[in-house]
Amino acid sequence: MAGLIPLRNLRLPTLVLAIALCSAHGAAAQALTVSLFERYLEALRVQAGIPGLSGAVIQNGLIVWEKGLGKADVGANTPVTPDTPFHITGMSEALSATLLMRKCVDQSYLSTLDPVQRWFPAFAEPETRVGHLLAHAAPGGGFKYDASRFAGLTPVIENCTNTRYKDLLTADLFERLAMFSSVPGAGVATATPQDLELFSPEQLARFTDVLRRTAVPYRVVNGKSTRSDVLPLPLDASTGIITTVRDLEKFDLALRDNFLLSPQTRASMFSNVTAGGTVLPTGYGWFVQNIEGLPVVWQFGLVKDAWSSLILKVPSRDLTFILLANSDGLSAPFALETGDVNNSVFAKLFLKVFAAQ
Repeated sequence: MAGLIPLRNLRLPTLVLAIALCSAHGAAAQALTVSLFERYLEALRVQAGIPGLSGAVIQNGLIVWEKGLGKADVGANTPVTPDTPFHITGMSEALSATLLMRKCVDQSYLSTLDPVQRWFPAFAEPETRVGHLLAHAAPGGGFKYDASRFAGLTPVIENCTNTRYKDLLTADLFERLAMFSSVPGAGVATATPQDLELFSPEQLARFTDVLRRTAVPYRVVNGKSTRSDVLPLPLDASTGIITTVRDLEKFDLALRDNFLLSPQTRASMFSNVTAGGTVLPTGYGWFVQNIEGLPVVWQFGLVKDAWSSLILKVPSRDLTFILLANSDGLSAPFALETGDVNNSVFAKLFLKVFAAQ
């Protein structure tokens, strides 16, 4: 891999232009568009040194592309498929925020204007509102991406629902949406007495099977990948979910079809929050951006030398792009924590091919 162009400096003009031209000429050309998109995505995967990548594109409520690229386990030569489980890390925020807005706002009496201390008395910031944590508003105003502060929403969710977070996540998202390849944290591999109370033997057996199939994480240096020994991620509102592209498709379609949230609540999640007089690049659980006049919402995950993920939605075009990876190559090169998905060549490829008119 030595001598390759850094990912952030890659450009997408020639092939993307050909794809865009093809996309206007019927079903056969659409199939060619998707095929060329996949080939270019595979080239980016190789360029990034990502061992395995699973992805999907959803348009108008239909799966127009889904694929596994590369290996879930290089040593065992196990291919990635859309059913391969991955740790989605920070993308978990989109799911936990949806759960909070569904159970605590739509179905209860929590307000995003409530002080966090109303629902989590031990929280150290008396002026911070629930909506501030959902939007990564820094103490005193402005934006600062801070997963540890977002994790403070975990007891908020638990106290407003009187339910353990992992139980609520499983019952109200995974079971409700038939996301049967999703796991509420790697910790259930060794069931605690609490887990034995919360989950049936059948559920625990299913969790164990999903964890067994989960893609192996890799550290990539100069194009060479080595197995990464990372500690199991904790489960909280900011991280810890293990799932698949196909299960995330179910989540995305349920969000689209108002099965999880009222349209008004979903719109509030997809709208920029203002804090301390500053418009933030975030809504509730999502980043919110305008790219060349096109509103997009997105979320990412990153554990250095292990995992990365990306979900990008274009609501006005009814489009969603999902990518999961078993290295940090989807996120680490692009500083996504700063709030600009346009830094990502993966996002650029999707937007130019599927969102351009």
